[in-house]
Amino acid sequence: MTNLPARARLATALLRTAATLSRVSGRGDGSVIGGRVGLKVEPRLLAMLSENRQVALISGTNGKTTTTRFTAAALGALGPVATNSFGANMPTGHTTALAKMPDASNAVLEVDEHYLPQLLAEARPRVVALLNLSRDQLDRAMEVGMLAEKWRTALAAHPDVHVIANADDPMVTWAAKAVPNVTWIAGGQRWQEDSWACPECGKRLDRYGEYWRCTNCGLTRPSPQWSVDGNAVVDPTGQRAELSLQLPGQVNRNNAATALAIAAEFGVPLAEAVPQLSTVRSIAGRYAVVRRDGRRARLLLAKNPAGWLEAFDMLDPGCPVTLCLNAREVDGYDTSWIYDVDYAPVAGRQVLVTGDRRFDLAVRLQVNGIAFTVVDSFADALRAAPEGNVEVIANYTAFQDIRAEFDRVN
Repeated sequence: MTNLPARARLATALLRTAATLSRVSGRGDGSVIGGRVGLKVEPRLLAMLSENRQVALISGTNGKTTTTRFTAAALGALGPVATNSFGANMPTGHTTALAKMPDASNAVLEVDEHYLPQLLAEARPRVVALLNLSRDQLDRAMEVGMLAEKWRTALAAHPDVHVIANADDPMVTWAAKAVPNVTWIAGGQRWQEDSWACPECGKRLDRYGEYWRCTNCGLTRPSPQWSVDGNAVVDPTGQRAELSLQLPGQVNRNNAATALAIAAEFGVPLAEAVPQLSTVRSIAGRYAVVRRDGRRARLLLAKNPAGWLEAFDMLDPGCPVTLCLNAREVDGYDTSWIYDVDYAPVAGRQVLVTGDRRFDLAVRLQVNGIAFTVVDSFADALRAAPEGNVEVIANYTAFQDIRAEFDRVN
């Protein structure tokens, strides 16, 4: 930090002050306002704070925060890590994360998909991990194919960066092929509705299980170097490592494989990185358990169709489930995407529906032939469920409302 110019040192000091005031006043963790103040004083602060660090960027529609936490834990074997692993994934949050850890030689930054080009230019990363691309808040965000093209163009301008990419996602594969140095992960793609057409030529892709190809232009699923086999990760040498994760679901085993691939690029041996992943138990409230009146509610976040499919995969069989839907600014005001989700996995169990847009979701469930009960609040949903375990799936602001009700910071 002492090598920073005077203006940047002042910007960093003001950033920290603003972040601290935000925390002590109960307005948030201060990542956004702190970064905003710092960048206002010194617009180049993010680039300056990235200098002389080994930086990994992680981006995608889903799984960014979890993969970032996994990666930061794995790189912890090398020493302190600067990270924004609680989800402030725009430049203001990145700047704050780096300012908080001035002596950390390694940094792991979760990046909103739309800001990846800017972070490539300013953070000059050693590694970029691309997880997946699917529809998300299309009333205010970019269409999937346009976003893939934006990634591809940005990566082409940085040919020296090492990319770790999900070979199972055609959009990600096409974007990643803009650079010569790519490590391919069998990262899974349960949601395929945004990638039936070839991103290169527009023709229909042929799919055979996890394998996909375009018979017109030849774009084909690359052979992955990293994969998940049952509960184990297999590295490029064929070495297997059993996972002992605290987080549920196949999707998190896939996220773990990506994190281990990043750690390997930083020089962390597989045997040292794997145990670090078991220290990750909750991600900004995701998978946390809250208790009230004899109910034990597990919180699952699902913000888009792909996320809902993954959440369904994690539900305990027969357990009551509460579905919470809002449509505020950060959720996207358009709830029509719920018709892209097949809610059949919740059939046959008690289903409780709440949130600002609970009646939208109720109509969708009725169309799907799912029995349900609408309640006015999450507290009412808990009271309506029998004592014991309850699963909760909520989109972003509904999830944050529940966390605030239980005063859960993480």
